[in-house]
Amino acid sequence: MNSRVLKLAAVSLMFLLASCQTAKVSQEEMDAVNYGPQPTHWKEEIQSYLKLRLKDPTNAIVEFKTEPKQMFQKQVGLDPQVHGWAVCVWIRDRNKAGQWQDTFPMTVFMRNEKIVHVNNPPDGYGPAGPLYAREQCKTLGAPFKDK
Repeated sequence: MNSRVLKLAAVSLMFLLASCQTAKVSQEEMDAVNYGPQPTHWKEEIQSYLKLRLKDPTNAIVEFKTEPKQMFQKQVGLDPQVHGWAVCVWIRDRNKAGQWQDTFPMTVFMRNEKIVHVNNPPDGYGPAGPLYAREQCKTLGAPFKDK
């Protein structure tokens, strides 16, 4: 490969990695948005959401690790700016072959009793979701550690 292609690849990789970093949020940014009232039926809403996305919704292990807390996620790269009442959820589901998968974290953002965004959903793909979910669960008070 020539050096021009290598430089382009290196720059592209740097942008990709930078877009996966969770950006620091200022108090001013957090105060500038309307989070709406604290959700009251958040567990039911999340369970309904998961019922459509889990491989084995009846037997999957769903742990609500935190109560809803106000959270602001800055726009990073192509990932949207999101704000709302965030909840950390840990999930263990089966795969298509019926075998148990490892537990994984997920963060759910809600406003006005509705889910507005999910980081690392069961049916999601890509590198940013798991990174955001781990960092946000830690911020919410439920740090996730791999086995």
